[in-house]
This record gives sequence, structure tokens and C-alpha cells, in this order.
Amino acid sequence: MAFQKAFKGTVLVGGGALATVLGLSQFAQYRRKQVNLAYVEAAECFTEPVNREPPSREAQLLTLQNTPEFDILVIGGGATGSGCALDAVTRGLKTALVERDDFSSGTSSRSTKLIHGGVRYLQKAIMKLDIEQYRMVKEALHERANLLEIAPHLSAPLPIMLPIYKWWQLPYYWVGIKLYDLVAGSNCLKSSYVLSKSRALEHFPMLQKDKLVGAIVYYDGQHNDARMNLAIALTAARYGAATANYMEVVSLLKKTDPETGKDCVRGARCKDVLTGQEFDVRAKCVINATGPFTDSVRKMDDKNAAAICQPSAGVHIVMPGYYSPESMGLLDPATSDGRVIFFLPWQKMTIAGTTDTPTDITSHPIPSEEDINFILNEVQ
Repeated sequence: MAFQKAFKGTVLVGGGALATVLGLSQFAQYRRKQVNLAYVEAAECFTEPVNREPPSREAQLLTLQNTPEFDILVIGGGATGSGCALDAVTRGLKTALVERDDFSSGTSSRSTKLIHGGVRYLQKAIMKLDIEQYRMVKEALHERANLLEIAPHLSAPLPIMLPIYKWWQLPYYWVGIKLYDLVAGSNCLKSSYVLSKSRALEHFPMLQKDKLVGAIVYYDGQHNDARMNLAIALTAARYGAATANYMEVVSLLKKTDPETGKDCVRGARCKDVLTGQEFDVRAKCVINATGPFTDSVRKMDDKNAAAICQPSAGVHIVMPGYYSPESMGLLDPATSDGRVIFFLPWQKMTIAGTTDTPTDITSHPIPSEEDINFILNEVQ
């Protein structure tokens, strides 16, 4: 009886969730059409890259020094900064980008390597009827499909297995994963499916055999985050953006706005870390895309500026490849403290993570023993 009640409850929740998602899809349909029209109009404005091969660093430095004023100067060569530079230069803006270290040397090379919409965000959207969460998942799934299409050499679909240890969880998670497929719509990579206990153990023999009921497999994208970042930066350079790594911003340039009488940021004093040479790069607009170092750049503008960035450490550990098959990952949806942990194949090894704990800002973060032990205990 208890199982029947639980099953009926799950079916009711699943049916209501399905109706909710369908309603949200109809609600967002007009919006999507308008966005698609905008994409078509933007695509018609694109031209061929200015350079067949990206200019050398020396040529880029000369451009930075000899250009009287750029339209946009981007500080930070991670995923966000490189994306801003590419977007700006393909709109016809005179664009510059400087990076203190190498491209993708920070957060943008230390992700979980996934391109996903976020199953948990969808769960929140349904349970709390949160339209913004739904829109975020929808947009992320659209971008997942876009990356898989335009960069097949750097990304690919990856099946991820969700082990089930209680019978009542099987219909519950099945409904949730099917809703994930439904929201993806035409961007759904492959339909999710159920695996028997024996088949699940074939893929991941280390699972607890006595408690395992079965598994559900769904699909998300996996990509090489660092190379994707570098490809975007190189593409921006090919379109004419002046991009240079190992260029540190030491101060911001100010200029008084004649209309408001206020001092406005109009560029930056940059230092070539390799040679020590300093020069000014002037721009009408400066974009701060420095990630966890956001506040340090803001304080160059106003030393009394209140901090707005709360740094968080997400730790991954690399384990031997036998922890996961080459063609499938695993998701633990309920760890001891309620977080999720992924076990993903990556370059003949296995990545396990991630954590989410407050941390201090450092140029070279080091995982704490506590975070490492947490992941190892969950593996066990």
C-alpha cells in the first residue's frame, strides 16, 4: 500500500510537472521566434575574418600601442572576456583584449567539462513555478546544441548514468529526466532510457550491488573548456580584435566627461609581463571580465568600492580511468550533504567533483584536504 501511494503521488507530481512544462513552452514560444529572427538578422551582418591566420603577439602589441582609441577594452581572457571580445569585434567595434596570464589559465580551464542545461535548475523551476529558472535551462540547452554544432572537434554528447537505489525513485527520476528531454525539444541529443541492474554494473562495477535497483541514462554535452576558450580568443583575433596575453593592467585611465563633469574610465595602463614594458591602451568602454578578481579591478577605479564578489572553490580530483568507462559518466544526485557529484571520463582518466565552499582569492588556488577527503569519501 505504501508503495502504491508513493507511486500514485509520483505520477500525480509528474503529470502536474509535465503540464507545467508544456505551459511554459507555449508561453515562451513567441519569445523564441523573436530571438530566432534576431539571430537571422545578426547572421546577415557577418563578414569574413580579416586575418586567415591570427596575428603574432608582437603584431598585436603594436596594434595595442599604436591605436589612438579602441571602442572596447576587455580585461580578462577567460571564457567571458574572450566571448565579449568576439561579440564586439563581429559587430564592427574596434576591440582590444588583455590577459594577465595565459588564455584560460584560471577558472575557464578548471570546469567539470560539461555543457548542460541543469537538471536541478529545471527541478526548481517546476517545484517553485519559477519561470526565470525555466528560461535559464531552456537557453542553456539551446547553447549546448549550438556548441555541439559549431565545435564538433571540441565537444561531443556524453551519456550520464544516474544510479537508483530505491524502487520508488525510479519513476520519480524517470519523470524528471524525461521532462529534461522535453524542454530540450529539437535540441535533445538522445532520448534518455532505463538500465537494468546488471547492465548498470557492467558500466560501473564499483556500485553497491546489494542495494542497486537499476539506473537511468540521460545525455548532456562534454567539451574541452580550455581549448574552446582559446578558439574563441583566436577567432576574435582573426576578426581584427587586438588580443594579448601576459599583459597586466596596473591602473585605469580616467577622463572627465564634459556632459556630466564626472571622471570616467577611458582605458588602462598595461604592463607586458614578459618584458616589463608599460604603455596606455585607451578605449571608450572598459569591460571587467576578470572573474574572481573583479573587485581588484573595481578598486582601481574607486579604492573605496565595496566588494561584490564572493569567491567560491569548486574542487575536482583526477582519478584512474577505471573508475568510469570511456563513453559514459555517472551522477550521484544525493551526497551526504545534499550536493551532487559527477564522475566523468576525461583524457583516459576520471574527473570527480565538484565542491562549493567559500575561499580566499589567490592566483593559484590549492584544494583543501577537507574538500579532497569529501570527494574521496563520496567515491567510497
